[in-house]
Amino acid sequence: MTGKSTLAAMCLLAGGAHAADLSDLHARNLAANCTPCHSADAPEPNAIPRIGGLSADKILHRLRAFGSGEAPATVMHQIVRGYSDEQLSLIASHFATNP
Repeated sequence: MTGKSTLAAMCLLAGGAHAADLSDLHARNLAANCTPCHSADAPEPNAIPRIGGLSADKILHRLRAFGSGEAPATVMHQIVRGYSDEQLSLIASHFATNP
């Protein structure tokens, strides 16, 4: 591999890592709206579940159920509709990997 090829490969790898960092940061920022009520530090006892550590699929399924009106909610049905499906996936993944 030439010096230029090596440099190009290193830049691509670094760019991929940077993109992943930005995606993680974006997910964390989106999830910040949910954290006051759903984090491990949320007030107890109440009907608001702590969702950190649940599977991303379970969280996403519940979010979609709120959005469709399938799951009863006081405010979640309104909150969820403010996010795209991609954003909901990022939020679900964030909470699944950050208990």
